[in-house]
Amino acid sequence: MSRAFVSPFRLGLMTVVVVLCFGAVFYRLYDLHVVQRPHLLEVVRHDRQKFDLLYASRGDIVDQHGFTLATTRVLYELGVDPQAVEWQGDQLKDKAKLPALAGLLGLPAADVEQAFTNKYKEVDSNEGTEHQTIRWTVLSPRVDPSVEGQIEALKIKGVYGNRKYERVYPGGQLAAHVLGFMSKDGVPQAGIESAMDFYLRGQNGWRETEQDGHHHELDQFGIRQVDPANGLKVELTIDLQLQDYAERTVDSLVKEYQPQGVTIIMSEPSSGEILAMANYPTYDPNRYQDFPQVNLKNRALADVFEPGSTFKVVTAAAALNEGVVQPTDTFDCAKPTIEVNGRILKLPDDAEHNGVLTVEKIVAESSNRGAANIGVKLGAPRLRDYAAAFGFGKVTGMGLAGESRGVLHPLRDFDLDSLLITRMPMGHGVDATALQVHQAMTVVANHGLLMEPHVVRRIVDARGATVVQFVPKVERRVISTATADTMNLMLCEVVKDGTATRANLQDITVAGKTGTTQKIINGKYSSDHHISTFSGYLPAERPRLVITIIVDDANMQGKGIAYGGIVSAKAFQQVAKDSVNYLGIQPCNPATSARTNLVAMKGDNLDFFR
Repeated sequence: MSRAFVSPFRLGLMTVVVVLCFGAVFYRLYDLHVVQRPHLLEVVRHDRQKFDLLYASRGDIVDQHGFTLATTRVLYELGVDPQAVEWQGDQLKDKAKLPALAGLLGLPAADVEQAFTNKYKEVDSNEGTEHQTIRWTVLSPRVDPSVEGQIEALKIKGVYGNRKYERVYPGGQLAAHVLGFMSKDGVPQAGIESAMDFYLRGQNGWRETEQDGHHHELDQFGIRQVDPANGLKVELTIDLQLQDYAERTVDSLVKEYQPQGVTIIMSEPSSGEILAMANYPTYDPNRYQDFPQVNLKNRALADVFEPGSTFKVVTAAAALNEGVVQPTDTFDCAKPTIEVNGRILKLPDDAEHNGVLTVEKIVAESSNRGAANIGVKLGAPRLRDYAAAFGFGKVTGMGLAGESRGVLHPLRDFDLDSLLITRMPMGHGVDATALQVHQAMTVVANHGLLMEPHVVRRIVDARGATVVQFVPKVERRVISTATADTMNLMLCEVVKDGTATRANLQDITVAGKTGTTQKIINGKYSSDHHISTFSGYLPAERPRLVITIIVDDANMQGKGIAYGGIVSAKAFQQVAKDSVNYLGIQPCNPATSARTNLVAMKGDNLDFFR
């Protein structure tokens, strides 16, 4: 064709158009392969790769007989992949099945259909708003396996469930403060759940696959998978039956006295194993969020109070162990003052007027003045050292979170305030937890040895083999065996003829000590609000069980003071009687009693023990 018939303008215009078209194509290729390459590769990877987390099942918590206290049940998080849904024209292929699916899930049919049809969502990015494909829409986070099976039978394309686990506590409130709980986001809170989380939690696995544009797995690329390792079983020292007895006794105390709080601890003195630990107020770990925050606290470990007359066990045992006094030594408990280092100090008052009392009677009648006289004779340095040796002023080593160390004043405070030497022997001026008071009593029951308390017996794998064994541990010897035997006889007198006659059992010898502490209200000791305590053990000849009961502010309804010998000793008798029958504890042969052994060992006349 001759150029004479082609307009230069048309030729130039066509050239420009062709160049611009090719330029646009090349620009688009550059934009896709260079500028947007990282983003598009991420989109492809997102559409091509599928990653699933395979959850590990948390290990069970059982009592010492294997009864389940905490376990894990299987649930399914059910959802739909809108990209995998099949369509026939503009209609869902499985639309007719959606009402049945909605009925099984308890959801409106319209909401279920919207989850199927909503395939994209808007997300903000550095380049503005983008449309991102939706690969998973949750229909229900908690579906029972039986319901999941019915949904699977519907064979709705794109609907599937991811297995997950939920923590369950079959006993409800039973041993709640020992067990702790799992929060809704899967974080262990308090108790064994937190302390033994390393063993309980297991290790999650994962599964990664690749799929094509139709969301079919590409077998040629293989499947990468790491199986989960389930958690181990934790076996406690808790005895479910004894725990139930303790909690029933707590319920009885709450019903009768409407107190602010109650704590009951039961243990085996020779091993340090905690057999039961119950508190009021309490909660249900299955629905912990429905209870006030204060209910979640383990009062046995966290709350501190002045132990009152139960501390006289420490004072008397220390003085006997140091040879400062003998059981038959007497003190004039009618005198209101005492001279200490040239200073006349006022002695505390007694509930009843007393005259001259032996050391045995001071303990049996719980004389404040008598205890002060013994403490002064022992001296502040030794009194404080023995208090620390009995476990006051430090955590017990039990291993549960939230334990308080209490308050045991340094020796210099005795010099700054000399009145402390007359008040500490009777249990004032020192703050303790219920577990510390309990541990002090176990020293006497265990022939002078302090055992480290523990609540976990062993860790067990899926085959039943022991992975970790927690063995009894002796902390230290606090008093001699002879001193413990002497204290044992004196504490038997407390129950037989002293302040704790309501704790007595027929045919079974009980030893123990009461305590009644005035609560501090607005900075002053109150005459209307008390903490009632009894800590004792049985049988006294061969102690198998130590029980401590603490009742905070019992309402006596105008029937007098809430003495430990009335409120707590009576409750001790109730739970001790049930425990004796359950454990099959038999009356001891008098020939093997602690009294007979002590007479044989010392050859002394012990008529003062009556």
